[in-house]
Amino acid sequence: MRLNDKISYWSRSALELFGHTASTASEWYQIAYPDPDYRREVIERWKPFLKTARESGKPVNTGEYEVACKDGSIRTCELYATFLLDNLIVTFNDITERKQAEQALKETKRLLSESEQIGKVGGWEFNIDTLEQNWTEETFHIHEVDLNYDHTIENGINFYTPASKPIIENAVQRAIEFKEPFDLELKIITAKGNLRHVHTIGKIDLANRRIFGFFQDITDRKQAEAEKEKLQAQLRQAQKMESVGRLAGGVAHDFNNMLGVILGHTELGLKKTAPTDPVHKDLEQILNAARRSADITRQLLAFARKQTIAPKVIDLNHTVANMLKMLGRLIGEDIDLLWQPADDLWAVKMDPSQLDQILVNLCVNARDAITDMGKITIETGIKVFDSAYCKEHAGFVPGEFVLLAVSDNGCGMDRHTLDNLFEPFFTTKETGRGTGLGLATVYGIVKQNNGFINVYSEPEKGSGFRIYLPRHTEDMVEKILDRPMTPSPRGSGETILIVEDEATILEMLEVMLESLNYTIF
Repeated sequence: MRLNDKISYWSRSALELFGHTASTASEWYQIAYPDPDYRREVIERWKPFLKTARESGKPVNTGEYEVACKDGSIRTCELYATFLLDNLIVTFNDITERKQAEQALKETKRLLSESEQIGKVGGWEFNIDTLEQNWTEETFHIHEVDLNYDHTIENGINFYTPASKPIIENAVQRAIEFKEPFDLELKIITAKGNLRHVHTIGKIDLANRRIFGFFQDITDRKQAEAEKEKLQAQLRQAQKMESVGRLAGGVAHDFNNMLGVILGHTELGLKKTAPTDPVHKDLEQILNAARRSADITRQLLAFARKQTIAPKVIDLNHTVANMLKMLGRLIGEDIDLLWQPADDLWAVKMDPSQLDQILVNLCVNARDAITDMGKITIETGIKVFDSAYCKEHAGFVPGEFVLLAVSDNGCGMDRHTLDNLFEPFFTTKETGRGTGLGLATVYGIVKQNNGFINVYSEPEKGSGFRIYLPRHTEDMVEKILDRPMTPSPRGSGETILIVEDEATILEMLEVMLESLNYTIF
């Protein structure tokens, strides 16, 4: 028969498969392939197979076809053609269920592959006896190798870092020898040289003589945990500094009151004793010690951001330039002082004396970090930080800032020193070479002026302090005019009311003002 001939015979199973009766089966082509275009395509596909079948006299698989049943349902069949004399015999092999299972398996694999990609989880297994290993597709991706990579167990283990490799080797060995499962977080270096944190779990399947498990890339999670820990550490440090600041400020305030009493009464005592009086010299020693203590108190108040300040709009370049000669004498001739001012620098608003304190403390600190000859660099600049940048860099604040940086090529600092750098009385210097308040003072001044400070340092590689002070604009705050200091005038019996909650200070002020010829109430 030709392809478009009517079929002369149907087997019972064929009739049942396609839902035909003997009377309707003769119209099979029109029912099986209702789409004329597809029907012509089927006929064209059949032609070479029929030629082969006629010439060979053997059954030929003509391929897979979607065949419509009488009720409109679709079956997938393999069709075999063979010739017996001049009669074409077609055999149908219904593979619908198999194709559906294959499609379901394909969809499952697709879903599993997509899930592995999302979760960055791959699978692996190896035979305990032959040590042959299999990987799923995502495991190849995690190692950054193509699917043709020779993934032997030895090659797989070689991806681990030197610290992780003996751990996984020992785990695999114990799994083979003692049937112990393992659950490890380790590090690998991928084929492209990237460091990744991985979580691998291995279990034993004694029945099939294999070890199998999963392999997950947890780099993002580990980085997030590290960033979270970093932020928590910064928060704890900030809270600690705030607590220490409140404590230092409270102590310094009370201590300052007592020092005021000591200084006042000592000065009064000096006025009442002759220079030749032995007590006069003792009073001078008391006065000097009290003044040194007052300096420490002022530093504590600066750290606690409670010192009295007189902010002014200043040009950092001009102010720093005026200090260079004094700073040069301070650090000595063996250390080069390099000054690198930025052009068109923005103005800042702060107490000029605070800038003096910052530079003196940082330069002295840098000088002490340098052995013999070295270099200290002071530079200025402008920086603009947006929210996106600050989100990625903990400690930074969005806005426009003026940079003041002091760096040196000295001995540098280790992590322990950096973690405690700004705490009051923390020092790495030998006894007698510092109070441990210099950098605490710098920290307090920067915070009092709504700035922030970052330190970069490594042992034997020097240190760099980068201070960011807010840019001053005229509409932020009015300029504070200079008010010249005038000496306290002597009185002519005028009455002054003094209000003070500290009795000793009240008494001292009364004595001092009465000595200036005032009547005190």
